[in-house]
Amino acid sequence: MAWHLGRLAPFDLESTSANPQEARIVEAYVGYVGGGLEPIDREPLLIDPGVEVPAEATKIHGFTTEHLREHGTPADAGVWIVANAVADAVNEGVPLVGQNISYDLTVLSRELARYELPSLAEMTARSGSRLLAIDTYVISKFLDRWRRRVSPEQGAHQLKTTAAVFGVAWVDEEAHGARYDALIAARVAWRMGQIAHMPCEARPRIQSGRRDERYLFDALAVDLPTLFASQQRWAREQAASYQEYLRSPKAGEKQDVNAVISGDWPIQAPPTP
Repeated sequence: MAWHLGRLAPFDLESTSANPQEARIVEAYVGYVGGGLEPIDREPLLIDPGVEVPAEATKIHGFTTEHLREHGTPADAGVWIVANAVADAVNEGVPLVGQNISYDLTVLSRELARYELPSLAEMTARSGSRLLAIDTYVISKFLDRWRRRVSPEQGAHQLKTTAAVFGVAWVDEEAHGARYDALIAARVAWRMGQIAHMPCEARPRIQSGRRDERYLFDALAVDLPTLFASQQRWAREQAASYQEYLRSPKAGEKQDVNAVISGDWPIQAPPTP
């Protein structure tokens, strides 16, 4: 069975920071869709991160420190609930699906360590199942490397943009909630897989206009372990390219000759002490 027709586990977090090494979870969603089975659509879990939520983070997801203190699950218990939901998917052999899923899995990994809880690897060791993930961000950049930003505020490969490219409906008022973003990413991934499994001549063109773009989808018409390994390679290449850009004069005001961009995927290693 083609991977996009199998069971998928949409996964997303909202947090306190764009830096996954220091971010705290404030909202989480793990569900199940596809595979010819009924979806499992859980309510997103609110978590009190135990720290102040910066205003810039609240501006994105809407959760204030006060709201989370009143309505959120205590951080250690909430992190454990999220980790168990993710581990259940891994133990069942269901791939996790998300936009920039390396961020979410890294945040979860650091949170587990922060509260001295077992790691995902420890939680899934007995089943012998391998963590598999489908990252719409990494795949989008592979398929359409030179896509331009929509505007100064909207990036070339952020979820809203990629959803539009692949014909997935987007509602601004519902965006940036863990449930909404996870399910949109799953729909984008499904569409990517659907195109990949079409005959080459039947594949629609996406925005890049590259003459070989239809053939790039061949790299997605593979089994999940192969797709996982490919995403690891693409993520390393994308990180190296971005690091080179940041170190060069082309970056302008963003230039940082010492910039280091991690190519780890799907979980970034902890920072060196």
